[in-house]
Parts: sequence; C-alpha cells; structure tokens
Amino acid sequence: MAKWLFLLPVFFAGSLACKAQTDCDILIRHAKIIDGTGNSWYYGDLAIKNGKVLRTGTIPATFSAGKTIDAKGLVVAPGFIDVHTHIEGDEFKIPTAESFIYDGVTTVITGNCGSSNVDLGNYFRQLDSMKTSINVGSLIGHNDIRRAVMGSTDRAPSAAEQQQMEGLVEKAMQDGAVGLSTGLIYLPGLYARTPEVVGMAKVSARYGGLYATHMRNEGDAVEAAIEEALTIGRQANIPVEISHFKIGGKQNWGRSKITLAMVEKARNEGLEVTIDQYPYTASSTSLRTMLPDWALSGGADSIRYRLQQPAIRKNIAAEMTATYKRRKLKHLDYAVVAYFKQDTTYNGKNIMEINKMKGRKSTLALEVQTILDLSEQGNAGMVFHGMSEEDVKYIMKYPFNMFASDASIREFGVGVPHPRGYGTNSRVLGKYVREEKVIGLEEAIRRMTSLPAQKFKLKERGLLVPGYAADIVIFDPNTVKDLSTYTQPHQYATGFQYVLVNGQVTLENGHHTGTRGGVVLRHKE
Repeated sequence: MAKWLFLLPVFFAGSLACKAQTDCDILIRHAKIIDGTGNSWYYGDLAIKNGKVLRTGTIPATFSAGKTIDAKGLVVAPGFIDVHTHIEGDEFKIPTAESFIYDGVTTVITGNCGSSNVDLGNYFRQLDSMKTSINVGSLIGHNDIRRAVMGSTDRAPSAAEQQQMEGLVEKAMQDGAVGLSTGLIYLPGLYARTPEVVGMAKVSARYGGLYATHMRNEGDAVEAAIEEALTIGRQANIPVEISHFKIGGKQNWGRSKITLAMVEKARNEGLEVTIDQYPYTASSTSLRTMLPDWALSGGADSIRYRLQQPAIRKNIAAEMTATYKRRKLKHLDYAVVAYFKQDTTYNGKNIMEINKMKGRKSTLALEVQTILDLSEQGNAGMVFHGMSEEDVKYIMKYPFNMFASDASIREFGVGVPHPRGYGTNSRVLGKYVREEKVIGLEEAIRRMTSLPAQKFKLKERGLLVPGYAADIVIFDPNTVKDLSTYTQPHQYATGFQYVLVNGQVTLENGHHTGTRGGVVLRHKE
C-alpha cells in the first residue's frame, strides 16, 4: 500500500503534464466551411497544429486548443491566392502587406508582365530573411532578362544572346520560379518576336513551369494576341496563363464571346490554358504605353530625346491622333493619372482635365500634346476606363478564370491608384456573388484558392484538408465588401474577421496583428 501511495504523486504529475499539451494550436468552431474544391459548404470545426490543418468536420468538445475561434455565422475558407501581382520593392517597404491581408489574400505570385528580379535566388533569400505577412512565389520576367542581355533595342537576339537569355531562365527555374512571364506591350518585350519567347518558354516547361503573358494587345488586335499566346503554349508544350483577360476599347465591346471561345477551343484541343481577371471596367498601366511602339525604343532617355525633336514629335502626335480618331474618341478623359511624381497635382485628373489645367483648348490634338508633355517629363501610373460591365461579367462566368488584382502592395494614402489593389476579392464576394449573383459563393472560392494552387503548382495550398498549410480566411458573407473607389481608393475591404497565414493569426477581429508568417514558395518539380 505504501508503495502505491509513493507512486501516486508521480502518476498525477505526469497526467497534468500531458493535459498541458493541447491537442491543437488553434480550434475554429461552428464554421460554415467552404473547402476550396467547389463543393457545397458544410457546418463543422477545423483544427490547426504546427501551421497545418490537423482535422476538419465534427471535432469532439473534449478536444483542447491553445486558442479557440468561434466562427458561428461566418464562412471559413482557404486563404486566397492572387496569381497576378506586382509587389517587387513594396514587400521591403510594407512587409505587412495590409492591402492584401484585409482582402483575404494569403499568397501572391509576383514577377508578372515580364517584370521581375533577374536573380530570383538572391531575391528569395532576402524574403526569407526579412519575412512578410503573405506567402510569395515568383515568375521570371522576360523583359528584365532581355534588358539585362540586350538592353532596350528593337532587334532580334543573336544566337548567343538567345542562349544567354535561356540560361537566365534556367537559373531562375532552378532557384524556384513558377514559370516565365512576358509583357509584350512593354519595353523591351514589345520588340520580341514569337520564336524568341518560345525558346525561353521551352526552358520553363522543362522544369515544370508555366507561361504567363500580358499579351501584345487587348483591344483592336486581341484575337491575334491570343493566338500568339496559344501558339507559344503549343510550340513550347507548356501550360498557358493569359493575364488580366479583358476587352479594351468601346469599339471592341462584346468580343469577349469570341475571345473566350478561342480559349475554350484550345482547351478542348488539349492545351492547358487558363485566364485571370480583375473585376473592374478600368485597367491600369503606364502613361508611355499610349505612345507608338517605335517611339519607345532605347528606353527613357531615347523617348525624351525624340519628344524634344520637333519633326519626330510631330510624327508621334500625328500617329496617336489618327489612332484615337479611328477609335472615334473626341477626348481623352478615359485616361486618368494615378500617380505622377513630377507634379502630384495631376493625380486623380484625366488627360482632358490636365489639358485644361495647362490653359489649352479642349481638342483631341492638344490633349495628345499633353500626353507628350507628361511623357517627356517622366512616366505616370494611369487608370484607363475602357471596358464594358457586360464583358466583365461574361468573362467572370468562365470556370477556368481566376481572380487577380494586378496590384502592388498599396502604400496607404499615396497617389490615386486603381481600387483593385484594395478590393478585388471582396468586390467579387460582395458585388458579384451576394448582390448580383453572377457566380455562386463556392465557385468564387474555388477560383480564389484551389484553381490557382493547381495551376501554379503550389503544393499543399488552396484546400482545407488535413496536412495542407493553414492559410485560412474567416469572413461574413453578408457584409464582405470592397470600399475602395476610383476617386477614393485608399480604403481597406471589410467583412474579413480573421486571416491566418501558415497557422499564424495575421488578422484578428478585423485588425492586422503585425504578424509576418509568410514564406517563400519555391517551385520544385
């Protein structure tokens, strides 16, 4: 008897120690779970341990947790994956990435439109050291590779230059790039012909990467641009992602039925082609894309030189004016300055208004001169109002279409940027799912989660299943809403109560915690 009494304290001490070790780190109770597959929601619980989903479904009341979240009345879904962003530089200034976190985004793919860090290995090491609130994967950008090898010249590469560019793509893929991107309306990519891109895409394909493209044209010649993208996919035997799929210019409205049919035909023929879209009728890019391609050769100094030569400037203006007349535009009020470093009083003003600010008559020819004046001084970020709501909705219904912001990490209060940087996902969930019922909630979540994870080969992301990373959003489907507008863009989305990144609470009760639990997502085939 005395022997057993002696052992009792040891037995109870061991029991208490075991009980102190909780079954999970975070337990989410009473949730309406949408798991990312596209299947219907179901009521259940979700347990997280060591940054991973431990179990889902009905979890016993005896299951212990370090932290419990009551999600009654809320949707629990995988964290959103934004496959088309431009965060280079912003991630070091604003590593907490509030504009993405408040919109439910836990993972971004950067390096789009042909623009990326050329040395992705070094870039990834910097991210590993610094840490951000979001997970980051990257494409390798064709424009920056071409510029590193050839500058901004308008010519085809030599065999040696082509080999050098392909070598840089190979190095990037070995370092973990998810694929190759092009921006064929930007310097110097606009001077690249199809075979050049095919050669580089073949390298990406060898490593299991994809080809993502800002096509050569998204307006009058959009069909030819799509055909080129599909040709590159076929010849390189590589999956294709067509970025920010749209129809630009009023004269082209309604052609989304033709362009989507081209994508679907290619899929039916066996090409793995998908698209992404931001849910707005305005695009955003740089001012100098309004100039003729030939006027951009050589980069900023060459552009400035040409605009200072009266004869060349006259030719540029004549070509631009003829283009706008052909499009039946009487004014350029569709083009709005988002940010112009040289004169911030222009921010938020359209070209027609800036022309008047300069004391000029309101004519198309003088508005073109205003564009040239600004282009001579520098470059500006622009917002272009040129799409129809009907095309946006038609494209949105396409099942192999992902939602993407095409945005940087927004610096709150700076400039008048496109609202997509604050409200892409919340706009889809509020306006197009809840209010207008363009697509269903489960389908929208699938497009934000498992579809991008599958396409970009982000392993163990995009679904709420045991063993997957605990990237999770918890939001109110009745109140989720974008607040950012074209005139008042600096407003965070509302409705997201919690955001977890790799199991770490990053948004709690609608407020950023400052946690930086994101990781670099290196692609490995």
